[in-house]
Amino acid sequence: MLPTENRLRRREDFATAVRRGRRAGRPSLVVHFRSGATDPHAPGESAPPTRAGFVVSKAVGGAVVRNKVKRRLRHLMRDRVVLFPPGSLVVVRALPEAGDADHEQLARDLDAAVQRLLGGGAR
Repeated sequence: MLPTENRLRRREDFATAVRRGRRAGRPSLVVHFRSGATDPHAPGESAPPTRAGFVVSKAVGGAVVRNKVKRRLRHLMRDRVVLFPPGSLVVVRALPEAGDADHEQLARDLDAAVQRLLGGGAR
């Protein structure tokens, strides 16, 4: 499970990542990434942790399918959140194909999108 301090919860933070960040799309998901965004709500001068949020709409499937996709994505992001610079905002938006994708397919798509965003891979 993704630790509490790494979870994106505020609507404004989701909007910032989606509207002002970069994105990389794959067949089952789209990853939005806002690098080094400072968190005005964080107390102190330490760098805020990278935070990730998930958007899984009804187009993906019923409630059971949506929750399964969210659990899988949270589990996959737990190991990948350290790849992003501190203070980054990451939003993973599941596409309808994610409902039928298995764990390995979601992992491949997430890895490819993260590599493209961080490594500057070719389009």
